[in-house]
Amino acid sequence: MSRIMQEKIEVPDGVEAKVEGKRVEVSGKKGKLSREFDLPGLGIKADGRVITLEIASPRRRNRAALGAVRAHLLNMIKGVTEGFVYKLRTVYSHFPITVKVEGKRVMIHNFLGERSPRVAEIVGDVAVEVKGDEIIVSGINKEEVGQTAFNIEQATSVKYRDRRIFQDGCYIAERS
Repeated sequence: MSRIMQEKIEVPDGVEAKVEGKRVEVSGKKGKLSREFDLPGLGIKADGRVITLEIASPRRRNRAALGAVRAHLLNMIKGVTEGFVYKLRTVYSHFPITVKVEGKRVMIHNFLGERSPRVAEIVGDVAVEVKGDEIIVSGINKEEVGQTAFNIEQATSVKYRDRRIFQDGCYIAERS
């Protein structure tokens, strides 16, 4: 017994969606994103302003995969219309931290008094801006923005010291 499960996604005005096989390309006022969904049994169709996702088997694993593809497509649509912004706060009590953006890297100077700067990589086409003690990471791809923010947070992780005392670092404060 095979039931075909379907999910429909409405494409809002101002967004253009193209489907070629299992590759979906979404473009809007902020830019263009494309992604290939290579899942067995997955069918993707575009009918005007509606994207239809189909999967042949109602098994739990396939339902989960269908939900994941739907979430990725909704994130792509939100990214090309509104974009994603992560705000990080720089916290220090021992040594004043200086954050600078140099090319595709974020340099964190004077962290816990260290002589060499800590480095965080900027992933993909993401903009990083430093305003005082606030770091703003923005872009249209949610995965790249989130990974860049996490790289900055992870670069300032404190090792071999008591975390209750040494709470210095860059922390994700807000996501939108």
